[in-house]
Order: sequence, then C-alpha cells, then structure tokens
Amino acid sequence: MTTRRRLLALAAALLALAAIGVWRWAASSRAPAVRFETAAVDRGRIVARVTATGTLSALVTVQVGSQVSGTIAALHADFNSKVKKGQLIAEIDPQLFQASAAQARANVVAAEGNLAKSRAQAADAKRQLERNQALFAKQLVARADLDTAQANADAADASVQASEGSVAQARAALHQAEVNLAYTRIVSPTSGVVISRNVDVGQTVAASLQAPTLFVIAEDLAKMQVDTSVAEADVGRLAADMPATFTVDAYPGEVFRGTVRQVRNSPQTVQNVVTYDAVVDVPNADLKLKPGMTATVTFVYAEKDDVVRLPNAALRFRPTPGMQRAGAGAAAAKAAEPPAATLAGGAPAGGAEGRGGSPAAHTDPPAGAEGGDRHGGGARKVWVLRDGAPVAVRIHPGISDGTYTEVVEGDVSPGDVAITDASGGGGAPGGAGGFPGGARRGPF
Repeated sequence: MTTRRRLLALAAALLALAAIGVWRWAASSRAPAVRFETAAVDRGRIVARVTATGTLSALVTVQVGSQVSGTIAALHADFNSKVKKGQLIAEIDPQLFQASAAQARANVVAAEGNLAKSRAQAADAKRQLERNQALFAKQLVARADLDTAQANADAADASVQASEGSVAQARAALHQAEVNLAYTRIVSPTSGVVISRNVDVGQTVAASLQAPTLFVIAEDLAKMQVDTSVAEADVGRLAADMPATFTVDAYPGEVFRGTVRQVRNSPQTVQNVVTYDAVVDVPNADLKLKPGMTATVTFVYAEKDDVVRLPNAALRFRPTPGMQRAGAGAAAAKAAEPPAATLAGGAPAGGAEGRGGSPAAHTDPPAGAEGGDRHGGGARKVWVLRDGAPVAVRIHPGISDGTYTEVVEGDVSPGDVAITDASGGGGAPGGAGGFPGGARRGPF
C-alpha cells in the first residue's frame, strides 16, 4: 500500500511539472503585442534645397609680384589700403640696378667709339683702293698691290658692320638695365583694396625661380562671389540665374542673397568624392562680407505650397512578416465586430486595399514591378494604420525637403496616420533589419 501511494504521488508530481512546462512554453511562444510609432499625414509647404559650403572672394583678385630680386627699400601701401592703377606701392633698393645701367651706358659709348674708328679705317682703305686702281691703269703698280688694297677695303667695310652690331648690343643691354631699374618701382596694376601684404622693409625677395607675391589686391569688394563645392548627385539640379541664399559665421542671424552665375564643368575630386564649382555672385555694397569667409549656401530648386506630405521615415518603414500576421489578426478581430463600424464614405472595415483591408491583400510586388512615375519618382509603398492594422498604400512621391515628401498620387490624405517604426509582433530578435522588436526599414 505504501509503494502504491508513492507511485501515485510521483505520477501527480510529474503531471504537475508537465503542466507547468506546457504553460511556460505557451507563455514564451505567445507573440507580444505590436506597438507602432506613427506620424500624421498633413498639408503644408515643401521647399526642396541643395546645400553646399563655399568661400567668399572678390570678383577680380590680383597678385602683385616683383620681376627683379633685391631688398625692399620702402613700402607705400599696407593692409586695407585703397590704391589706384599705376600708384607706387613699393620700392626695391635700386643701387645695383643703377650701377648696371651706368655700366651699360658706358658700353654704348665705347661701342659707338669703335664704330667711328671702324668707319674711319674703312674710308682710308677705300681711298687706298682708288689710288691703286688709278696707278694700275697706268701700269705703275703690280696686280698684287691692287688685290691687297681691295682686300683691305672689304675688311674695313666688314669691321664697320661688326662695330654697328656691337653698338646695337650695347644699346639693348642698356635698355634691359633701364627696364630692370624701372622694375624696382612696383606699381599697382589695378585700382582696388590691398587685402594682403607679404613683405616688410628690409626683406630680400628673390625672383630668379618664381616671382614672389608682395601684395594681393582685390579690385572691387562691393561685388563678390562664392565658390561652392556641389556634390555630383546634386549638380544636375542647379542652373545659371538660380537664386541662392547663404549665411556666414560672422553674422549668424543674417541671410545674404545671391545669384548663380555659372556651374563650372571642371570636376574636383577629393578622396574619391567628385564635386563641381557653382559660382554665386553676391552684392556687398556695405562691405560686411570679407574675402575668405566660409559660406553655407542653400539653392532652392523647387518649392510647393499646400501639398499633401508625409514624413520621410514613413517611406523607409517596412513591417516584418510577424508584424503583418499580428496586424492581420487585429484586422480579423475588428472585422468580426458588428458591421456598424464602417469608414467614411461607406467602405466596410474589411474592404479592399487602401481602406481597412487586411495586410494580406497588400503584399510587396516583385522587384521592379512598381514601374515608373510620370512625376519623376517611382511608385512607393507606405504603411498606414487603419482600424488598428497596418495597411500598405501605394503612392507616387514628389519633391522632398529631407524631412517631408510630397504625395503626388496615392490613397492617403491629411489626417491619415503613417507608420514610421514598430516594435513587438513576434519578429526575429533584433529585427530582420537590425531594428528593435523585429521592425525593418527599406531603402529610402
């Protein structure tokens, strides 16, 4: 009897343990409730922009250098000095160049003296030739004497030509010395404002290999430009005469306006990133803007008022199959309620796609099946909450400002609730796309 009781007690304990195990297994396998994050579809303004950074500079900037080497003897301009074309702005010590010019003048005088001497010798040789020709005609001198006189006359004429060449060379050397002497006086090539001075009095500049830059002169600071670096993905949206606005750190609360002058075709590649230079003309009558300032430029290429718009996060959201099944169960439970629960317009709660239908009727089409959009973008699917269940709705997106996207066509209207994220629903741990609770996001 005791053994029988022990067996019955052991069997009862095993049954209890089995019941507890079944209960815990059922509790662990039960899918958690789906929790959706949503945002409302509304009407509003969308401004599509391209943003880039650039640097302010004058329309014409001239670098003033030196043609000759030497020591800076005097400076007649400084930072922010207003100069006129032809104004003396610096002097290089001219003593060496004055000495070179004086030597060149002496060489010219010597060459001219040699020329005079050669001409005198040529005249004497000519007279000797004429005399010998007369004597030879009277048979008074030998033929050899006549030939010698002829050779001397020809040599004298050649000597004159050589002396004339020496005079020309000396005069050219004098001209070069005088030009170099003139280059010691550095004048402004244009009217404008000195924005940079790179030398001091007493500094030696060497122009043998590369002309040193002494000053940088901006022609007119009342008219400036911004050279912006626009990414290749956005450059197709820009065009000449397009308005642009920008801000600078010096005046954070002020917006400056300009106009696109040109989009240059020359690419600039930095670390495999290709950009293009969009040049923006900027008026600067009050001279608040200064060369070298960094500008954050905004180009508005499209804008619309009072359009249906939804958050961009709704375009990126895609539910997992577990969430769709959970949503389908919620929709089925809702459909089992009395038929009085109908949507506006008389559509029943369990109707076709777009108004309370089951998610099973809105499966994603195969890749590429959505086709093109005559408004510029391909058809996209967004998920909205209707009667507590996620419903897929196909739309044609329009322009976007980075936060909202215009709905050109689609069965969504202001007041609808678009799903932007979700958690729960029995998805895979961490989500198929790496998002908490099993939610996944598709490409935007």
